[in-house]
Amino acid sequence: MDQTVYTGLLKTRNGVSFIHEADGRRSLEGDKIWSGYLAHFSGKNVFARKLPHNDYETGRPIVLMWPCDPEPAESFVELYFNERLVKYPISLLGHLAVNVDGEIFNFSHLMNENEVLRPEDYFYRPALGEFAPHPVSGKADLDDPEKPYYDKFGRRFMRTVHVLRILGLNARALAEIFHDELEAVRRFPRNPEKAQHYAGFNVFTRSCASIIRDGFRKAGFQKIRGVFPRDLFVRTADFFMNEANDPSIRVFLLKLHQLSVIEAPQSAMPPLMNPLNRFRFLRLKELRGDDQK
Repeated sequence: MDQTVYTGLLKTRNGVSFIHEADGRRSLEGDKIWSGYLAHFSGKNVFARKLPHNDYETGRPIVLMWPCDPEPAESFVELYFNERLVKYPISLLGHLAVNVDGEIFNFSHLMNENEVLRPEDYFYRPALGEFAPHPVSGKADLDDPEKPYYDKFGRRFMRTVHVLRILGLNARALAEIFHDELEAVRRFPRNPEKAQHYAGFNVFTRSCASIIRDGFRKAGFQKIRGVFPRDLFVRTADFFMNEANDPSIRVFLLKLHQLSVIEAPQSAMPPLMNPLNRFRFLRLKELRGDDQK
């Protein structure tokens, strides 16, 4: 598989899109570039590489593209609260994931969504091939095993994402904990009747939020509590801002606004379930940084 990473301006000439590299070369000129990229990244500097997944229409490798954003200069941990997907009832309370030094740990009731991803894969996968929603239903559809539609493309295009960035933690220890948690999910006995689902999933004790919560608690932060994604996000932010009492820890809050595409409706903010977290949320206003468009 071609692992080349291309860098340059995303341009379109005479109906053909390509990356115009610094030396004047046109890269990916013969490949399909997703309409969402053209809508949001045209005329901007981007990175791109080919994925080991094929587009269903062309049969060619899918092109992944992402903006040339600067990477953090020091070790970091980022907690991602994803607003709810309005077309899926199971997404009623939103979703939580955690990034430890560039490894994004995602936990889910679906086995194929228990994974570690690079940020460009998590945020910017195109709605093509298996990542796209079904062209008729607009949702996930796995009826055809040769052409599954997981409706699992880049989160920046599917939801608004709220970010808690924490500097000064022992990122290596946290990464080891979350790798262990992921292995525990993968080793859990499968239910033959629901092989695509994580049989150990439990919305209260073994979910995207509770697994991440327990990871922080194993790292020594016993006061971090919460069951549901948004509540845990707010409690974790409030803890590190107001209770950690460690001058080496610095905390920032950001919002990554959803990048609108035809494949996804606008996400929605779920309510806070714990009344105490409504008070904590108000306290966090002073911590918020500039929203990221």
